[in-house]
Amino acid sequence: MKKLYGNIVTGAFVMRMNRFVIHAEIDGRIEICHMPNPGRMRELLFPGVKMYLVKSRNPLSRTAYRVIGVERDGEVILLDTSKCNDVAHYLVSHHLIAGWEEYSVVQREVTMGDSRFDLLLGNETTGEVFPVEVKSCTLFGEKGAMFPDAVTARGKKHVDHLGQIGQIGRAGILILVQWNRAEWFLPDFHTDIEFAKAFRVNMERIDWKVAALHWTPEFDYPDHVKLLPTSIKVLDEEMGNCGDYLLILYLDKDKLVEIGTKGIMNFPQGYYVYIGSAKRNLEQRIRRHRHLRKSIGILITYGRSLSLSVLFRLEQSAILNIFWQRPYLILQIGKLKDSAVRTVPVNLICSVFMRIRCI
Repeated sequence: MKKLYGNIVTGAFVMRMNRFVIHAEIDGRIEICHMPNPGRMRELLFPGVKMYLVKSRNPLSRTAYRVIGVERDGEVILLDTSKCNDVAHYLVSHHLIAGWEEYSVVQREVTMGDSRFDLLLGNETTGEVFPVEVKSCTLFGEKGAMFPDAVTARGKKHVDHLGQIGQIGRAGILILVQWNRAEWFLPDFHTDIEFAKAFRVNMERIDWKVAALHWTPEFDYPDHVKLLPTSIKVLDEEMGNCGDYLLILYLDKDKLVEIGTKGIMNFPQGYYVYIGSAKRNLEQRIRRHRHLRKSIGILITYGRSLSLSVLFRLEQSAILNIFWQRPYLILQIGKLKDSAVRTVPVNLICSVFMRIRCI
């Protein structure tokens, strides 16, 4: 079986310094490692998760290792976006993409107008050729996958250009979902509404494929793929400036607050998750929460510096209390002190967050 890498080592994720640098513990030492993926990947990079790495090719590099993957729920996830074109080339060349079995790779990185696309596919029998742009998807829940996980003006430009080509000929997009458990795909309209709109407008003009891949710890090239469907109905109904959202809040000291008919309630110092819903003007509401100190049922201050990553870094934490004040659900997050207390592990917040985003 052909492998994507040789001499793979494993380590544990410690922290991310910036988009392209992380710290990982390898053989008991903290190493500076190159992250060849600018995506946010907040749903994957938790302290202690298993990382797959290879040594840097340049002995003078300040990063001793390069990240190639991470483990999630026992599955290996490819993170190295520099290898995605190699993977796409392999899948096309081995006729593993349904609908493209009669095509081969004619050229890598083809320029058309002011765009450069990853692959040019051709059919020797008919002489037909068409460009294909390759994207890597690392945002997924239990069954759903979404792209992108960060705003991508370049991605929108490619979709629009491919849509123009598709009106007079043929053009393709191949999205590689690095999670073989995925069963459906949607453009992530919560993260990048402009990309999602461009995808929706050009869906019928572009020959798009979304392929869910399975990776082994040895990073063998996949021997099969699963093409994922999408839902135009869901896009048309859900894509817009509306939806559910979560705020991570921090109360710096215990506070007694009068809550309507519930009377005086004690809110201990700690982190809280505030879940709300906006039927319209979602982006404006979130901006208002970010820039204002606001009383939201209970008097807690939302720190602008806090983010989901803060919550995810709380080790051995749990949901200690659930406060229901219609229409909002408020969860208190804190350290476990009594193992007999029935709690929900804090890492499940990530799954809840994904389900809300992926409805």
